[in-house]
Amino acid sequence: MAFTETYTLSNSVQIPKLGLGTWFIDDDQAAQAVRSAVDIGYRNIDTAQAYGNERGVGEGVRTSGVARDDLFVSTKLAAEIKSRQDATAAIDESLRTMGLDHIDLMLIHSPQPWADWRGGDYAEGNLEAWRALEEAYQAGKLRSVGVSNFQQNDLDNIISEGTVAPHVNQILVHAGNTPSDLIAYCESHDILVEAYSPIGHGAVLKNSEIAAMAQRYGVSVPQLCIRYTVQLGAVSLPKTANPDHMRSNAQIDFTISGEDMTALRSLRIADYGDASAFPVFSGK
Repeated sequence: MAFTETYTLSNSVQIPKLGLGTWFIDDDQAAQAVRSAVDIGYRNIDTAQAYGNERGVGEGVRTSGVARDDLFVSTKLAAEIKSRQDATAAIDESLRTMGLDHIDLMLIHSPQPWADWRGGDYAEGNLEAWRALEEAYQAGKLRSVGVSNFQQNDLDNIISEGTVAPHVNQILVHAGNTPSDLIAYCESHDILVEAYSPIGHGAVLKNSEIAAMAQRYGVSVPQLCIRYTVQLGAVSLPKTANPDHMRSNAQIDFTISGEDMTALRSLRIADYGDASAFPVFSGK
C-alpha cells in the first residue's frame, strides 16, 4: 500500500507518499541500501549533495533491477550555493556523479548556508540558484523543482520572482514538531510538503505519550510517526540502511483517529540530544 500510493505535484508529476531518506548513509553503503529498499518496494529515494553519497545512491538506482522511470530520485543543491553559475555547474555535477540522465526532483537545501542558519538575507542568492533550477527543469534535466527548510518569506520570494513555483518544500515534520502554519501555507500554494526526519532523529522514541499511543494501535513508534506525517498530507522520508527497518517503516496500513492526530499535532519535542548540534535540530 505505502509503496503504490502517490501524490500529484502541481505539474502533474506523481511522487510516492513514502520514500527512503539517505542522510548518514556512507557513500560505499548507499548503493546496497538503495537496492535493498527498491527490492522491498520503495520507489522514492532522497539524497543531497551535502550527504556525500550521491555516487552510491546513483549506482543503487542504476543497478536496482527496476526501470529508471519507475523510480523517483531526489537530490538537493548544497546550501552554500547562491549563484546561478555555481548552481548550474552543481546540477550538472549531480547528474554526472549519480550517472543519471535526469533527476526527478531537485531542491535548494536551505535558504541560508549552514554556517549562517536562519541568519542573513539570501533572497537574491536563492533567486539565482532557483533560476538555475528553472533552466534545468525547462531543459528536461529535472522533472520537478523545489526547496527545503524554506519559511514563508523564503517561499514568497521564489513565488513572486520566479517563473516556476516550487513543487515541493521539504521540512522537518514529526510528531512533536508540526509547523502547522507553514504546512497550511504550502498547501494553499499547491506546494507539496515532504517530511524529513519523521521519527525526529530518534527523539520521539523517548516520548511516553507517543509510545502509549503506538501501543494502542498495535504498531511501533516509528510506524505511528510515519503514518502521522502521511496523514498530514506529506511525503514521509524515514532514513535507514537497515532492510528490516525499511520493511517495518512501510507497514503503515492503518488510520490514526482525528482525536489522536490532534494530540500528536499539539505535542512539542525540543530536545534532540546530540543531534541538536545540527542546524535543523538546533531550535533556531
